[in-house]
Amino acid sequence: MTHALTRLLEIAPAPGQPRHTDWVEVERTLAVELPDDYKELIGVYGGSYWDDYLYVLEPGCPNRHYDLLKWAKYQFEDLVDLWRVEKKPAELETEGSVVIPWATTDNGECLYWLVLPGLAPNEWTVMVNEVRGPRWEHYSVSCTQFLASALTGELQSSILSSLFPLSTHEFRRLRAV
Repeated sequence: MTHALTRLLEIAPAPGQPRHTDWVEVERTLAVELPDDYKELIGVYGGSYWDDYLYVLEPGCPNRHYDLLKWAKYQFEDLVDLWRVEKKPAELETEGSVVIPWATTDNGECLYWLVLPGLAPNEWTVMVNEVRGPRWEHYSVSCTQFLASALTGELQSSILSSLFPLSTHEFRRLRAV
């Protein structure tokens, strides 16, 4: 278990039975391996809603609105179209670089993994994109480290809501709608 996941468990105890995910099938569908810390996060928390603001996407999420596989497909298509008219962030200028969404917010901001050619999934870092705008932020941490650090206030984003995190943390596992 990663240090960041241990910190998350201190912030919000695990909600019960771990979920099983067929990671081989998920990674086959995405055509890419995913970071181990994300797989652990989903195994413990599943698709989840943090501090009334941030949704962690899950492959096959019971709430179909937060299915990682659907988000990855649509975000990829949307960004390809967007970058025909807007400049890509500097971090994505490397040929073959992509972003894959792993979380979103109530406001529509999206949190991505920055996937660079030759970089192993456990080395991916986090990018945050504002909703309906060109601003991007890059954080040299894993997704689980980003979540834990954002919840404790160690990491602060100028894109994410100033009301996040809450002073008393709230966690909910996403359910079917």
